[in-house]
Amino acid sequence: MKPQGTAGGRSAGVAPTSEGTPRDPNALMEQVLSAGNLAAALRRVEQNKGAPGVDGVRVEDLREHLKTVGAATRAELLAGTYRPKPVRRVEIPKPGGGVRLLGIPTVLDRLIQQSLLQVLQPIFDPTFSDHSYGFRPGRKAHDAVKAAQGYSEAGYDWVVDLDLEKFFDRVQHDKLMARVARRVQDKRVLRLIRRYLEAGVMCDGVVRHAGEGTPQGGPLSPLLANIMLDDLDRELTARGLRFCRYADDLNIYVSSRRAGERVMASVRGFVEGRLGLKVNEQKSTVDRPWRCKFLGFSFYRNKGTRVRIAPKALERFKDRVREITARSNGQSMRERIRALNSYTVGWVAYYALAKTPSVFRDLDEWVRHRLRACQWKQWKRVRTRMRRLRGLGLPAWVAREFAFSRKGLWRMAHGPFNSALGIAYWQAQGVKSMTERFETLYASR
Repeated sequence: MKPQGTAGGRSAGVAPTSEGTPRDPNALMEQVLSAGNLAAALRRVEQNKGAPGVDGVRVEDLREHLKTVGAATRAELLAGTYRPKPVRRVEIPKPGGGVRLLGIPTVLDRLIQQSLLQVLQPIFDPTFSDHSYGFRPGRKAHDAVKAAQGYSEAGYDWVVDLDLEKFFDRVQHDKLMARVARRVQDKRVLRLIRRYLEAGVMCDGVVRHAGEGTPQGGPLSPLLANIMLDDLDRELTARGLRFCRYADDLNIYVSSRRAGERVMASVRGFVEGRLGLKVNEQKSTVDRPWRCKFLGFSFYRNKGTRVRIAPKALERFKDRVREITARSNGQSMRERIRALNSYTVGWVAYYALAKTPSVFRDLDEWVRHRLRACQWKQWKRVRTRMRRLRGLGLPAWVAREFAFSRKGLWRMAHGPFNSALGIAYWQAQGVKSMTERFETLYASR
């Protein structure tokens, strides 16, 4: 599927109008396969990397692979006869327990899906609700959390927290394709999307075809999810409700519990009747915002509504740090610090929206305590401990007392050992401070 161009280097695709739709609605596939669109899709797939699909072809080998199958694949796509390969099923543990089933398409299918996404997104995205934030250009989770905070500050301090049960597994293909066909006329594109939905998954060498659901993991799945739930957004807007939706995570803000229970009942009827989806009764609730979580955040009252990190998010953070700093995994301190920095930098960048510097200070101290316990265990011999402690500037009698102590690792990480291996020591070892990272991000906003 080698990108092809026209004279002068211009792409051979159908140019979109200012409204984002192609001038010839029946030639959408030509726009998908235009040279510029394919080149951009290829760069994105390579940037995203990822594991190989059922055919074993790696992202690093995609360009070479295209030299072999590109021309034939392009011809099949233009003729409307291309058939995607099944996705490879993998299980990803959920933070709250259980597993999330992901489907990994082949790298060739990821390229095709990315090319489709780049053409379809400008067609659909301008028509989506302003209250939809997930997987949309120029929008992010922080925007949804800020909007939710605004609703609560305005007095709508009851939330209908609606959880869609196994959303990606329950999407009915006919209902989804009917919504795609509202704005897409090219039958080749419609046929290709349906084939992606029906490609099935490969588990233990056996291909299983599903009559419903859209596998998570492909570039096209988030857009299809937004298309499916756009009718719900329109319904909520028509009712004059205040809401934030991020993919299948939906919060509706009302002024009383009674109003919330009424909204819950009516929205449940719409979701299950009109969309053919199911509301998870155990995870859906009507409650105060500060007793719920939304995208890893929660709220609290202090001269208005403030954002805080949800308790479960803090638990997940500590669980992950415990894995990295487990004292029995045999890693060197350098490897631990590298893994720790890789995790905490991204974590702080996301949760810095919660202006709670004390939380980051406490977490910094807890992380250093974990590292001190690891370090003490690695200095196994009494002689080594004495030499190291003396090198850190502790008096000989303190070093001797510590070196011969039979106290546990966690207790040994307190006291003089704490001051000897304090903030300056760990900074010199390369540990990045979450507090400093938060202050830098806060100052730049």
